[in-house]
Amino acid sequence: MKSGRILVALLFIVGAVGSLISREDVYPRLLYLSLLIVLVAFLWMRLSVVGLRINRHARLQKAGAGDVFEEHFEIRNASPFLVPNAEIANESKLPGAAGSRLLTRIGGHRTVTYLSRTYLTQRGRFALGPTTVVSGDPFGLFHASRHFPAEESLVVLPTIYEIAAFPAAPGILPGGRTIRRKSSDVTPHAASVREYAPGDPLKSIHWATTARRGKLMVKEFEQDPQAEVWIFLDLQEGVHYAKPFTPPVFMATQLLYGKPPQFVLPPSTLEYAISIAASLSHYFIVQKRAVGLVAAGRTATVIPAERSDRQESKILETLAYLEPDGELSLAALVPMQARQLTAGSSAILITPEVRAELVTATEDLQRRGLHPIVVLLDPETFGGPSGAAPLEKMLLSRGVPICRVRCENDLPQTLSAFASTQGNFTWQRIPLSHLT
Repeated sequence: MKSGRILVALLFIVGAVGSLISREDVYPRLLYLSLLIVLVAFLWMRLSVVGLRINRHARLQKAGAGDVFEEHFEIRNASPFLVPNAEIANESKLPGAAGSRLLTRIGGHRTVTYLSRTYLTQRGRFALGPTTVVSGDPFGLFHASRHFPAEESLVVLPTIYEIAAFPAAPGILPGGRTIRRKSSDVTPHAASVREYAPGDPLKSIHWATTARRGKLMVKEFEQDPQAEVWIFLDLQEGVHYAKPFTPPVFMATQLLYGKPPQFVLPPSTLEYAISIAASLSHYFIVQKRAVGLVAAGRTATVIPAERSDRQESKILETLAYLEPDGELSLAALVPMQARQLTAGSSAILITPEVRAELVTATEDLQRRGLHPIVVLLDPETFGGPSGAAPLEKMLLSRGVPICRVRCENDLPQTLSAFASTQGNFTWQRIPLSHLT
């Protein structure tokens, strides 16, 4: 408060000068009064800041890009002294983080609460904090701050778009017959029971047979005839491109009273690829298909194919952290992982790379009895080089379906329309020799 400082300064100057040139009692009293105000203000400031407590709480620790994230702030004055003002600064790295406020007149042993709303525009993991509180005395002479470290974090998941349809190989055998081969994985096809062995998962125990025989018995499964779906994501450093982009800023009233604004993907091949991978994972898991994820950033990421809501959560959370910092190209990654895939599975390759090495990788998949599908992010439309059209022509000539995605395309419409163009496509029949 500038007026308070001016008042104290005037009292001190008048008191000091008056005491030097006059013997009137009023001048020393003004001098002592100014000094007393300074002392009281300093002690008040120290005691009020020490008594402040901040508690931040969010109901959800995970949310999707495009959602409105709500967080509760609770500021408690544990001291008996009035806090004339308290400036709350939310120093979280979350883009557009709300929650910074200026509070006034917080009485002793009182609590003030408020709700902040932040529009989420960037995937990743963000600490909800730190938080800094700046407070002072009623005269505005002194200010002190207190730092509160972050205690919780928020994981922003990639955006999921609802896809009406997308092509994938239907299964290994016509008619969906069970493959008569034992599998250690849990599938819908239980074949028999056997005695428990060390290392068997507890979820495979067949409790009815265990109770009848008096010893632990586990179920054995046969392979699922329905083909798996594997998503390969290109995270090689230097292959992704992006246009300049400024995230939109929304007023608090827009987030409070209106519908959440429509989320717009940044014009980046990486963000488009991440969102496509998330959307396809969601689509196939809803279709009761087993979905796996392969990516090679700074560290290799392989999520084995499963079908469950838990699998979807695992994939989405993994996608939230991925960055294009890998050394391995997608063309080199695919053959390394292809030998681990079940014959007849679909391999969806998501990449902005337009080099011919990608064609060689798809041919390797076909030789192994797998079904490659390429989702090509046209780099030229994202500010990168040209070359998508020749690559598309080469892939189509080899019988590889390719979905070409351009910047600012409507992703749900583009991916769903791609399925309709593949209506007459015949998947390569897998010889039974690939199954043994």
